[in-house]
Amino acid sequence: MTKTELRKLTALGLVLLSVTGGYLAGKDFQKPKQDKPAISKQEKPKSTSKDTSNNESNPTTAGDFSAEAANLSAKEFTTGSSIIEKVNGDKSTLNPTEWVGPKITYSGLDSSNRVGAATAYLTKVNYGISEGREAQKWSPTGWHNQAKRVDGKRVFPQNRGHLIAYTLSFNFDQDGNLKNGELGSIDNPKNLFTQSAYSNQVPFQVFEELVRKSIRAGSKVTYRVQPIFRDGELMARGLWAQAVSDTGDVDFNVYIHNVQPGIQFNYTDGTSKVDQGMKIKEYVKGEN
Repeated sequence: MTKTELRKLTALGLVLLSVTGGYLAGKDFQKPKQDKPAISKQEKPKSTSKDTSNNESNPTTAGDFSAEAANLSAKEFTTGSSIIEKVNGDKSTLNPTEWVGPKITYSGLDSSNRVGAATAYLTKVNYGISEGREAQKWSPTGWHNQAKRVDGKRVFPQNRGHLIAYTLSFNFDQDGNLKNGELGSIDNPKNLFTQSAYSNQVPFQVFEELVRKSIRAGSKVTYRVQPIFRDGELMARGLWAQAVSDTGDVDFNVYIHNVQPGIQFNYTDGTSKVDQGMKIKEYVKGEN
């Protein structure tokens, strides 16, 4: 090949390189999108949350609950009566059309370290079970769970009660935001209060199961739970729970007294003593 031919070939290569380079530079190359990992044995969460702050200021909870809470805090439990009272005719005041989930909004702790209300916006991706649970270490206000002897049996009168049940809080982080793969809430201070063992294990379980059944069936449920304190007391007098679904299969609104058979609580600090005169009307599932 002559020098002249070589110069012509080199010049042609430079022209082609320039054209090709300009074409490639003009292309918008992006990295391939990566799918988020799916949850084992559960549906993959699809976030439909609106941009809302994680407190009790969302549209569904914007209503004034303080007046009803004040009314409930003034209620006195009468021995031998039902532990459950209907609120608003047992009809929820929550609006199912303002569902903003999956999400939990926590009120956080007040200046006395008392927990406030929590509102959960739930779907089937938030239901879960596990083989075991971590130990609870947080002591909510009013926690004095010394064993007592009632009717010849050793009784621990208090539980660390969850506002939003462990089985209803899967795939949420500690702040209530959707997070794939998280187990249920177990020791979150914003989700725990001192609850009587009977209140937690008998009547409250019934209403939690209504919510579980609804979301397992595919409904979207708005669920609000608030411990009711009187003045500066450290142990709640009761628990206000209500829920409504978009399909109408769940709609309840109840107040559950925070009492224990055979035990008298001092709600100022949560201490207790045996009181054989403290009786609770037997709760029949499905009646409230």
